[in-house]
Amino acid sequence: MIEIFAYGEFFLITALIFSMMSLGLNLQWGQTGLVNVGVAGFVAIGAYTSAILTTPDDVARFGGFGLPILVGWVGAMAAAGSVAAFIGYTTLRLRDDYLAITTFGVATVVQLVALNAKDVTGGPFGIGFIPKPFSSHAENPAVFNSLNLVVVVAVVAVLYFTLEHLARSPWGRVLRALREDERAAVSLGKNVRFYRVQSFAVGGAIMGLAGAVQAHFIGFIAPENYGAPLTFLVWVMLIVGGTGSNKGAIVGSVAMWAVWAGSGGVASALLPTAQQARAASLQLAGIGIILCVILLIRPNGLLGDRPLKVRLRSRKAAIPDASEKEATS
Repeated sequence: MIEIFAYGEFFLITALIFSMMSLGLNLQWGQTGLVNVGVAGFVAIGAYTSAILTTPDDVARFGGFGLPILVGWVGAMAAAGSVAAFIGYTTLRLRDDYLAITTFGVATVVQLVALNAKDVTGGPFGIGFIPKPFSSHAENPAVFNSLNLVVVVAVVAVLYFTLEHLARSPWGRVLRALREDERAAVSLGKNVRFYRVQSFAVGGAIMGLAGAVQAHFIGFIAPENYGAPLTFLVWVMLIVGGTGSNKGAIVGSVAMWAVWAGSGGVASALLPTAQQARAASLQLAGIGIILCVILLIRPNGLLGDRPLKVRLRSRKAAIPDASEKEATS
């Protein structure tokens, strides 16, 4: 019973870490309309930055400063946010398709650097001995996971309420205006590039924080963890939960991680070891099928917010015009 409880906590921690990535993507895509298919790159930047800052001294690579975990998290947000701001400043004038290609290329470059810069990132062997919060309780999985779950829930709660406040602020309304009708926002004197760079940078910083939290919870990172499947999974989580909704980003992450982890557990239990590699490919295919079904049944996701133009048309249709009023009178 204790083992099941500990696994449930582990599941929730992992799902909530993914929800942090989805919240960052929702700010970029759901609120501002910026296509970022390089999520894995920003997550990797945050993970490696925090690992380098907090791990003990290692003669085999650069870093090992042994700083506190919180310093590593702040450094991860600063590094990922700075890279996102630079990329945003240089590329956000591109159209959506070219921006998507650019961000995908950035994620590929980050992974290749992590794979080949052995003196900094450890190369294909990654970085181990990353300090874990509450490591003194690691021998008791239930207590260790409970304490980490409290920390992760607190971080997600702070991010959620902060992003909700920003979404309702004038800054958030400008972002949605840019998403709905960029020309109208420009006609009102809004600096499109300024707001987009801000949104892209803040979203990247949140993704970097998610990578740092994940690195310290697991205790080990490697370049293979930050490939295209990670970006694909985060996008599916956001779309299923509902683009434009912070609550949907969290719900979609938990739901899709349950599907991913559950299908993986079933495959490992039913299939022989030689076939489990193929089963991993079937997992991605299954996630894609679920995405198609959700888009057909609920195009806005489970908790998605309808675009402003659609809401305005619905309100206009609900208000009878003058001729209808005269006919009824």
